[in-house]
Parts: sequence; structure tokens; C-alpha cells
Amino acid sequence: MKLFIDTAHLEEIREANAWGILDGVTTNPTHVSKTGRPAKELYEEICRTVDGPVSLETIAVDAEGIVEEARRLAAMADNVVVKVPIMREGLKAVKRLAAEGVKTNVTVTFSPLQALLAAKCGATYVSPFVGRLDAVGQVGMDVVRQIRTIYGNYGFSTQIIVAAVRHPIHVLEAALAGADVCTMFFDVMKQLYEHPLTDVAVKLFLEDWKRVPQDKLT
Repeated sequence: MKLFIDTAHLEEIREANAWGILDGVTTNPTHVSKTGRPAKELYEEICRTVDGPVSLETIAVDAEGIVEEARRLAAMADNVVVKVPIMREGLKAVKRLAAEGVKTNVTVTFSPLQALLAAKCGATYVSPFVGRLDAVGQVGMDVVRQIRTIYGNYGFSTQIIVAAVRHPIHVLEAALAGADVCTMFFDVMKQLYEHPLTDVAVKLFLEDWKRVPQDKLT
């Protein structure tokens, strides 16, 4: 499973990239607004920072406007993936963009039937928002598992990005469900490394090492 970071903050992207585990980036208007930077300048810098896919979101709500905006975004860099909302106008645009070879990420997806429609229109990725489903009393990962089954039944090539991840258990469940990608906040990505027993073991080994007679290791 690939790991994406869900942010527009370059310092977070650079740090995660330095760990050697980062496969891509997802952004959205909320993330971009928090940086205080012009979008185009920021997008170009993010695309230069990582080699993997970078999802950049469209703002238009009509098919023609989405297609025009998507073409501009895709022209910024070879690794741009255009985020399009799951609505009728959005999927009309996705169909056209797929025919042009523009990679798309169908976002704000909340049902397996929406994901089925996205795949039928040629979406490169679909992003079910598991954390937001959990917040309204629905098990978000059930939706991911249903999408995985549907795509397997019919041989769709659309990749599943588990999004709106709130904690490491979501990442674990995404991997067990066979998701292609899990995208997460920087803090959640840091937590993947952490376990209290690891901390205890490292501390113990370091304390024990102090009692070893020291010589020069060859």
C-alpha cells in the first residue's frame, strides 16, 4: 500500500519525504488556505519536492469549467493528479479528462455506488473519506471494503485512496482491506513509527550498553 501525506505545508512534505516512505501528496483548498501562499506557486513547489503523484483540487462546479481548470493544473507538472468532486458535472469532466490522458482523483466519495460511477467514468483514483463517515455513525472502512469488492468483481483499474484518516488504526485497516493508497496528516504518519514497547526496549538497550567495556569497534 502506498502512503501519501495529506497537507499543503512544504515543511511537512519535505520531512516525510526524507523518511523514505512517502509515495505522494494530496492537497485540498482548506490545506492551501492555511499556508497563506498563492496556489500556483505552492503547487509547483510541491510537485518539484516529491516524485510521486500530487493531487490538486479543482474549484469549478460545472463540467466545462472543471475540464479547463484541470488542463491548467495538469500542465504544471507531469506528476499532477486532478481532484474532482463526485457529482454529475464532476464525473462528466472525469470522462473527458480520462480520454485526454489527464489523471484524476474523484474526491469527497462517501458510498460504494459513487465509487462505482467514478470507475465507470475512468477515474485514476477514488477517495472515500473514512473519518467523516465514522463521525456520522457509519463505519468508513466498510465502504472501503465494499469498493474493493466491486472493483475486484469487474476488473476496474481505478485505485482506492483511503482519505480523511484520523488515526493509525485507519491505516492498518486500509492495508488489511487491500486499499491501493492511504493518505494521512503528518501527525498520523509520525504515529506509525511509535510504540511504547519500542521506546522501552531502546531505553533498556542503551542503559545496558553503558555497562559494556568500551573499545574501538572495527
